[in-house]
Amino acid sequence: MALKQKLKYLLIIALVALPFLIGSCVQNKVAKQKSNLDISAFLAAASPDTIYPSAAQIDMLKKVMPEERFQPAPNISNRKYWNAIAKSTSGQEYLAKANSLLDRAPEVPISDSIYRRANKEGNRGIYKPRYYRTMDRLEHYVLGECLENKGRFLPQIETYVDSIIAMKSWVHPNHDDGNNGILEGRRVSIDLGARKFGSVLAIASSLLDDKLPEDLHAEIASEIQRRITDTYLTSTKHADENNTWIDGTSNWNSVCTSGTVLATITNSNDYDKRLATIGSAINSMSHYLTGFGDDGYCSEGLGYWGYGFSHYLYLAQIVLDYSDGHIDMFKFDNPEKLKNVGNFPENFVIQDGRCAPFADGVSKTSSSGSNFANMLSAYHYDAILPTEIRMEEAAEQLIAWNHPALFEVSSQATVPELPSHTYFEDFGMVISRGKQQNPFSIALKAGHNDENHNHSDVGTYTLVLGGDVMSGDIGAPSYTAGAFSPKNPARSSWGHPIPRLNETLQSNGKAFKGVFLDTDFTANTDKVVVDIKPAYEFPALEILERTMSNDKSGSGTITIEDYFVASEPITFETAIMTLNSYEVVDNQTVILTSKHQKVKAEIKSEGFKVTIKDEQVPVKHLREGGPAFRIGIKANKAVNTGKIIIVYTPL
Repeated sequence: MALKQKLKYLLIIALVALPFLIGSCVQNKVAKQKSNLDISAFLAAASPDTIYPSAAQIDMLKKVMPEERFQPAPNISNRKYWNAIAKSTSGQEYLAKANSLLDRAPEVPISDSIYRRANKEGNRGIYKPRYYRTMDRLEHYVLGECLENKGRFLPQIETYVDSIIAMKSWVHPNHDDGNNGILEGRRVSIDLGARKFGSVLAIASSLLDDKLPEDLHAEIASEIQRRITDTYLTSTKHADENNTWIDGTSNWNSVCTSGTVLATITNSNDYDKRLATIGSAINSMSHYLTGFGDDGYCSEGLGYWGYGFSHYLYLAQIVLDYSDGHIDMFKFDNPEKLKNVGNFPENFVIQDGRCAPFADGVSKTSSSGSNFANMLSAYHYDAILPTEIRMEEAAEQLIAWNHPALFEVSSQATVPELPSHTYFEDFGMVISRGKQQNPFSIALKAGHNDENHNHSDVGTYTLVLGGDVMSGDIGAPSYTAGAFSPKNPARSSWGHPIPRLNETLQSNGKAFKGVFLDTDFTANTDKVVVDIKPAYEFPALEILERTMSNDKSGSGTITIEDYFVASEPITFETAIMTLNSYEVVDNQTVILTSKHQKVKAEIKSEGFKVTIKDEQVPVKHLREGGPAFRIGIKANKAVNTGKIIIVYTPL
């Protein structure tokens, strides 16, 4: 009797459980059948006039996106996860730094008076250091508490969060308008600062769970909704003044988008808003990626490649994780292009870690700051594997802890064998590398005068001997008031080694460009001809061609020749730019001397004689150091046609 009752009881349990088992099997079958998002088809279904996803795109996203919010990492109650991280080398190092910051007095809320002054004066130094220190500390406090779980960091976390919420504006003051519209509450925008305030608060709320008071969670959710999600989605529906970066091609787009997405999908309880945010981000990133050539060229330079592309890659990773692998932005709609972008740093180097500081770029590859982009490019795009891991953001660190296989480093640095030349044809830039024991090389760009962080610099170049930049582009002015003015001497074509016609400089805009007319790369000589006439608004100009040749025999000879024809007599001038010591020997000879190298610049002309006038570039702060000098080389009379030739040879 007991056995029959037991069998009857088991049968009842089985019958009750059967619908759930069937449902579970169906769900698992559906999950297994879930297809990956075809990003090419997704982009083809976009609305032509907005970033906000179309109805067709929303339907496509519903098939691949979960209904729950994103969890950037297990929350603090998952001690199995966090105790394992705490025992790791990176976890111990992270906690050690968090402990070193624990007693620091908060620097937030940053006062309105400091904000207004920074806005009015363009004075970044009184705001940004406070912002950077604040965010670095808060991130370390949050993850430090997760690692340790003793409550020691919670008072500081609550103080910082309360203070950030109290700030009227989350944007950097120099990104507000001249009337402080954001500070005064007339509008809400997302910038490089606001996206980080939002994403870090979202991480804090998500990871710390019941360690924070309920009312603080509610305040965080409300502020992120107002300051990030709502303004973002509003701007995706129609163009407005608040978030103009949404369809941009610069690092701003990837940086602001990544923070916005992380904050929204972690914070928002509204499934439709999370769908719309992911869809908008994919549409927006199609614009960002057009800022690179198909050959991977980044006109913003190496520093901004690292900043912008690292945020694109962290966006790609969190979207991949959130969609359970069904949305792959690492390939996007053009895997070959993404691979080229990932390998840009290696291809952009001239030699010995030196590269051209075109636009607002840098001339030396950095050994500090985040190398997140390099790490994920090595994994996904077979780029050079770094020998160390450097993180700057909590989001990056969480990805590294969640995916340790993506962050395995090389025990030995890889020194690539650079080709004798690299030609980035899409944007128009050539690197001609000497192969001497002390290599003598040059990078020259055509491009156009509406590139990201553009200087009016069609035809500019950078000359490198060994590990020293000898002549050419002097790089960017430091970011102080007036730094981005087209009249800034370091940003206008006056501050670049390019021609001036009747005192006329190059004009700004995409139409003002250079075009490679001829390229000839051989074992011993590289020669290119660039038409730079379109860069000038000068009706009398009929021909203006710059020819660069690199004779790699012996110690090397690099020649820059400018040839012009005009319909009327004009004055013609070019320049040697340098950050080094120099000596003007006479009107035909200049000696350039760096710390380790020396180069002679021999000046020749046809159709006139030349005179030299050297002067210091009147810019106090240059990112490449300084002072910088412009050695002007000017025809002694007005003529219809002529040439100025500069022949550089190592001494």
